[in-house]
Amino acid sequence: MADEPIRIAMWSGPRTVSTALMRAWENRPDTVVADEPLYAFYLDRTGIAHPGRDEVIASQPTSWPTVIRELTTAPLPAGRSVFYGKHMTHHLLPEVDRDALAPLRHAFLIRDPRELLASYAKVRATPTLDDLGIWQQAEIFDRFGGPVIDSRDLLEQPEAVLRALCRALGVPFTAAMLSWPPGPRETDGVWAPHWYDSVWRSTGFGPYHPAGQALPPRLAALADQCQPFYQRLRASRLTGAPGQDPASGPVAQDPASGPVAQDPAPHPGAS
Repeated sequence: MADEPIRIAMWSGPRTVSTALMRAWENRPDTVVADEPLYAFYLDRTGIAHPGRDEVIASQPTSWPTVIRELTTAPLPAGRSVFYGKHMTHHLLPEVDRDALAPLRHAFLIRDPRELLASYAKVRATPTLDDLGIWQQAEIFDRFGGPVIDSRDLLEQPEAVLRALCRALGVPFTAAMLSWPPGPRETDGVWAPHWYDSVWRSTGFGPYHPAGQALPPRLAALADQCQPFYQRLRASRLTGAPGQDPASGPVAQDPASGPVAQDPAPHPGAS
């Protein structure tokens, strides 16, 4: 009997290099990815006006049980053994039965709320706590656990952090995760032409840069609200330090030269 596929749910928020991380996983020869499969459900239920809303809703199921059933039971193509889901955690509305997520291996991509909000302010003037997904990340982490990585660590040490993440998820690391060909993918959500330009031009992870602007004073209180959730998750983060990930292996070649993914694309529902 064939081994059951490994089904990963990576929970993140906006402006966290989540799409670049999806590229890293999709570049593995053993992996299939799903780009924000709960997005249409979220838009349909909330009525929120996002660019391309009607197109997004038409492109995906709007029933969360249908989406979760696909994520947890759908067969993978021949030769593929990993199913990686990139999720915006704020898409996980309260009506979604958390028990239905139990078959997945959960992981979490976080970013310092002050930097996240300084970046997010460029595209959304008055975000709310619910828009950021951080309390939902803490909820899922408390329920299921799973590895946590910080976007800054990922940009500063992509190989070390990816090695640690793969080890924690029970999959072998491959240097294919460190670079990828530029351009769109068939698996990109229909919103990609609006928001994925920087990712389409990238060929790997870029260096870390602080947010390009200071946190607007109007968002300082929201950043303070986020900090307890962020610090709780950050306390468990993987850094790739030897004590966390003692596995050794061949040193991967440097990523191909060319544009690199840095700050996530300015998509209010994706990044």
